[in-house]
Amino acid sequence: MGAVAERGRLLPALVFIFFWATLVYCPITCWIWNPNGWAFKYGVMDYAGGGPVEIVSGLSALAYSLVLGRRQERMMINFRPHNVSLILLGTVFLWFGWLGFNGGSSFGANLRAVMACWNSNLTASFAAMTWVLLDWRLSRKWSMVGWCSGTISGLVAATPASGFIPPWASVILGVVTGFVSNYSTKIKYWMGIDDSMDVFAEHGVAGIVGLLFNALFGSDAIVGLDGVNVGAKNPTTGTAVGGWIIHNYRQIYIQLAYIVATAAYTFVVSALIAYAINIIPGLKLRASEQAELLGMDDDQLGEFAYDYVEVRRDYLAWTPQKNDQVQDANLSRANLYGCGEHSGMFSNPGQETKSQPISSPIPSKSSSQTNLQDVTAVPSVVGAPDHPSAEHGETVETVDVELSEKPR
Repeated sequence: MGAVAERGRLLPALVFIFFWATLVYCPITCWIWNPNGWAFKYGVMDYAGGGPVEIVSGLSALAYSLVLGRRQERMMINFRPHNVSLILLGTVFLWFGWLGFNGGSSFGANLRAVMACWNSNLTASFAAMTWVLLDWRLSRKWSMVGWCSGTISGLVAATPASGFIPPWASVILGVVTGFVSNYSTKIKYWMGIDDSMDVFAEHGVAGIVGLLFNALFGSDAIVGLDGVNVGAKNPTTGTAVGGWIIHNYRQIYIQLAYIVATAAYTFVVSALIAYAINIIPGLKLRASEQAELLGMDDDQLGEFAYDYVEVRRDYLAWTPQKNDQVQDANLSRANLYGCGEHSGMFSNPGQETKSQPISSPIPSKSSSQTNLQDVTAVPSVVGAPDHPSAEHGETVETVDVELSEKPR
């Protein structure tokens, strides 16, 4: 559903999900988790769903984004993550739940489940650190959004691999996944596809990396920790279940065949479903341009998550200029809403004089050499007739600013 963000209609997306689950997810799940599925018989190593969960979601999002089209560029001038705190909180919840997802895929409270949880934590941690370092090299900032993206990509890579590889290999998996997934976010720009949530990079690509690591570092010692698959044989090679570290070199071809088949089937069928739904009257996937400008919350839900209380930050107004010594001035108790005119609202305690609201902002240092030490502001309580709050009978606290300029 991340592909629908900011431009997709809800009802057609729900119709798409029904046919997608029936025609894409269920068949691929049967391939790998049904004893009669071709991937199961072929000996594919996919512990908790790198194919049916991760590759399928990543390639489906890419196909849906292709059909849906790009967002309006002029509406993305001020684009940024809208709530980093919720991104962090959601990532923590995902991480916690993922331990049950990967650990529970051993179908019992056994040592393999413990190993899966341990490997999941290692992969997620090192993928997060790698992603943050890659972002730091560009911005010289420690990005929390980057940490969350790296964590999710690491958990995705651990999904097919956590029950097959040893812990030391999980560290390598985390570093490689963070690096590959971070750079894979550029693929959408090369293809001209607006994958707004980077689902392809963080799920599709990371799932592929995890499946390939099974071919390299899969170990029969880890598989046998569940007490059931001790001495299990690969039905295709006739060797123990594992990868190159136990000299099963043919496993790489098995994994590659599974990856290509899953990715190709998912992308083609998902795109066909999306195209078919899009031409049905009343089920057009894309919202109108006016709806995009209004916002999907308002257009599709009629509700808002954050717009009821909104603060716009004006750093030029709120941040003192360099070399300006503000010593004796204290911020008043006036309501500050980030407007430029409020940058000069200082008050001296103990003074009370009624005055009219400020009508113009304090001149900046570039336009007038104003000494801020000479700025005095007197708070007062007025109900000015021309004040927008006066007609509602509200009491408004304002300040009177006196400026005296000194040449410098």
